[in-house]
Amino acid sequence: MSRLAAIAAAFLVAIAPALAVDATVTAAPVTSFKDSGIDMPVDRLIFRGGVALSSPDDTFGGLSGLTVTGPSGQAVFVTDRGNFVSGQLAYDDADRLFGFIGVRIEPMRNSRGELLPRQYAKDAESVDTVFRDGVPVAVRVGFENLTRVADFALDNGIPGGAAREIAIPDWLTDKRTNETLESVCIAPPASPIAGSTLLIAEEYLDENGNHRGALLGHNDKGPIAYRNSPVVNPTECAFLPNGDLLVLERGVSVLSFTMELRRVPAAEVRPGNLMVGELLLSAGGGSIDNMEAMAVHTAPNGELRILIGSDNNFNDWQRTLLLEFALPD
Repeated sequence: MSRLAAIAAAFLVAIAPALAVDATVTAAPVTSFKDSGIDMPVDRLIFRGGVALSSPDDTFGGLSGLTVTGPSGQAVFVTDRGNFVSGQLAYDDADRLFGFIGVRIEPMRNSRGELLPRQYAKDAESVDTVFRDGVPVAVRVGFENLTRVADFALDNGIPGGAAREIAIPDWLTDKRTNETLESVCIAPPASPIAGSTLLIAEEYLDENGNHRGALLGHNDKGPIAYRNSPVVNPTECAFLPNGDLLVLERGVSVLSFTMELRRVPAAEVRPGNLMVGELLLSAGGGSIDNMEAMAVHTAPNGELRILIGSDNNFNDWQRTLLLEFALPD
């Protein structure tokens, strides 16, 4: 690196805090899903309401992955343009989600602490929280196109700083398209593969026509597969506290989106296995949009809930939805 280039790089790092912006995000309530109102059953779940998010800030959008990073509803999205969108899930006295507040948008950085240089390197699609001794210490982000996985340290629930890249299989690194890594999730303590990171490819299929995947654990490491569907592809995964796996799937049908959510028993999530989930939820048309983000968290009243969000691809004709569901007892 030349002396001039080194000075320029140092200058970019020095001004990094100024690149973060505080965004105003408004939320319109979503009070029905398919034919169900709030607190009514929908397929095998219970609809708990949701919001449609919007902002005048043109950096808000493209929300492709979601994780909860703190006990008070702190949450982080990752976007198609390589940004972290951090804020707090806001609930009313009836434990209804009514907004996403205190929103801060900050660009991601590479392993040298520099801004990601081009769109090819910015396409973040998935995120989960890394815990150490029960404390959230980082977020783990999956990228497509320049396919990779990287950790970013958390500071008071907000990710940032230089990326720390995580080794992934060569077959995934070498496949550099927008059909590769869509799903990254970390198994909880109750899982038989506790602490292992699960990766699932969107449209990269194995010799049997199923979605290729990998487990990155120390003891639970190796290939894994997820059953392919002719209608939908996996766009996100999240573990339930008991170790069962949720897989969110998305498809396009007659110029509209379709969505399915499946549950895979914990015992099926192991190296060398083909995972086949049971259907919990399916939807299409006006009830949904381009559903790509998902997180499992605990609501203020202690209820376990599933958050599912949509990526509007920064298009005015698409919506940024954040819908919430509960599992029946």
